[in-house]
Amino acid sequence: MNRRTTRTIAAALSLTAALAISGCSSESDSGSGSGSKSEAAKPEMTVSGGYMPEPVNDKMAGAFMVIKNGSKTADKLVGVTSPLSDDLQIHETKDQKMQQVQAMDVPANGELNLERGGSHVMFMGLKNTPKVGEKVTVELRFEKADPVKVELDVKERTYNAKNSTAH
Repeated sequence: MNRRTTRTIAAALSLTAALAISGCSSESDSGSGSGSKSEAAKPEMTVSGGYMPEPVNDKMAGAFMVIKNGSKTADKLVGVTSPLSDDLQIHETKDQKMQQVQAMDVPANGELNLERGGSHVMFMGLKNTPKVGEKVTVELRFEKADPVKVELDVKERTYNAKNSTAH
């Protein structure tokens, strides 16, 4: 009986230890209280006014939008992906010259305007040529913030958001 009691106590202690360990790990996952603080500090990006002028051919196209950072933490746009092309590039225009850059700043409590004649996203080597009225999906990737999926409206080639009353 003493041996059975010892085994029972050992089994109970093992079970208690196992439950305590699993409780700790789920506590540290959900109790990533410090993790959720860093989550709170993670920038929150929203996108508006996204569009792509109808491409002339399947060689390239541009995309324009406003990326708003509603947090106190600055971030960077570091990449863009889309099923429409395997080669998307972030471009800026300086001194009337377009050049590819690795990242673009999205200031804390500010915006990054991707617009005609300025910074924009370039699609190189399109898999097909979208037409006016269709939508093109892109995923924006940031240094700190979670990725953001955006549907771009395909607009007339002459469309310019600045001349539009729609926001």
